[in-house]
Amino acid sequence: MSIQTLHEISEALETKKISSEELVTESLRVIEEKNPNLHAFIEVFDDATAQAREIDRRRRKGEALHPLAGIPIALKDNILVQGKIASAGSRMLQNYRAPYDATVTSRLKEADLVIVGRTNMDEFAMGSSTENSYFGPTKNPWDDARVPGGSSGGSAAAVASGMVPLALGSDTGGSVRQPASLCGISGLKPTYGRVSRSGLMALASSLDQISPCARSVEDLAWLMQVIEGQDPLDATTAILESTSVPSLIPQNVKGLRLGVPKEYFVEGMDEEVKRKVMEAIGKLEQAGAEILEVTLPHTPYALAAYYLIMPAEASSNLGRYDGLRYGYASQDQTLVGSYEQSRSEGFGAEVKRRIMLGTFALSAGYYDAYYKKATQVRAKITQDFDEVWKRVDAVVCPTSPCVAWKLGEKMEDPLAMYLSDIYTLSANLATIPALSVPCGFAHDLPVGLQFMTRRFNEDLLYRLGMTYQSLTDWHRQMPGVIL
Repeated sequence: MSIQTLHEISEALETKKISSEELVTESLRVIEEKNPNLHAFIEVFDDATAQAREIDRRRRKGEALHPLAGIPIALKDNILVQGKIASAGSRMLQNYRAPYDATVTSRLKEADLVIVGRTNMDEFAMGSSTENSYFGPTKNPWDDARVPGGSSGGSAAAVASGMVPLALGSDTGGSVRQPASLCGISGLKPTYGRVSRSGLMALASSLDQISPCARSVEDLAWLMQVIEGQDPLDATTAILESTSVPSLIPQNVKGLRLGVPKEYFVEGMDEEVKRKVMEAIGKLEQAGAEILEVTLPHTPYALAAYYLIMPAEASSNLGRYDGLRYGYASQDQTLVGSYEQSRSEGFGAEVKRRIMLGTFALSAGYYDAYYKKATQVRAKITQDFDEVWKRVDAVVCPTSPCVAWKLGEKMEDPLAMYLSDIYTLSANLATIPALSVPCGFAHDLPVGLQFMTRRFNEDLLYRLGMTYQSLTDWHRQMPGVIL
């Protein structure tokens, strides 16, 4: 699929220079060509072409359609599509068919985007490399010996390789921004409450956010117009006073104050990654932004707090998978044996590790020492950002401390894997929006630049990202065809 913005694709569809059927057919052709190696998709939906053909028929009749009608999109395997399997990358749910649509799915269907399939992911979104999937790992389109990041690695790889122009993932601690960085695309984690979580298989309910992937920030903003907004099925969603109009967002950073947190440039960070991020910050300064050093003093405790809160919430959420009501069921005929064997056989190693960590943190005698203390640290991290917003409009920093690593390299060292999310998880803890954009290459692999700002200020993130992408062409780079 050639590099085009959503606006350009929409215009071509409207003027009938291309049909939706041609667009979807080309998407499916690229998937057929590249997916056997990259394994970005677990399943491609066989009704996608028929949907596109129907949209073309309605367009020929002169029916008023949404500007994005007929454009293909992929969904992460933990977002429900009625009648389709939604397995969350797990053996536990390998045959589970969704009885209803997620709210975001309903909104995509109402806008007539064509959902072409479900993308691979770390099992129940637990991972940073998309190697924990029951269906096998996804590979990075830039180097198929390396990981795409995770847990939304399938969605990121699908966009980066040109299989689809858009994809949705979920971001609990960086699960869209980190793979966006490693795959050289743009990824947004919206403010907690901007996008409904109804129909998203829960990992950690106070951290999860459905999040979009695209090649450019402008495309992210167009997609967000479709999926954001209050939902009566999700009490945590907010009433939005207005939504962004991408064509009206100014592409300049003059007068904006950008904070560079000193805690994000520490020992252990890849020096080439650091150099590329600093070059990107320098370009923003040349464009008129004021760059200030800021401090987020509780950042060193974010990783520990996250890996107590997230497993604790996960252990609670995953308690529903008991092998009796739905999901994988063992052949053991005893009640206790059925529970034990269904979960032992249905869950992978990383999921079991996090369930045990979370259950321990919530157990009697340890709750105050671990979970409660982690929530107090979370409050401190939120206060750190609140203080920073008094001085600056946004924070700019790396998305990941490293580029994509080799498949299998960190599988035996969970802590090393967890550290790859060190720059992303604070935004989830503080419930603020964050954006990753490509800013160059280190060791011939993509590097991501991250922006964060105050809650419900996505407009500023779009402005920063679109301005940076107007000054550079990193987001236009595509990996060669990997055979």
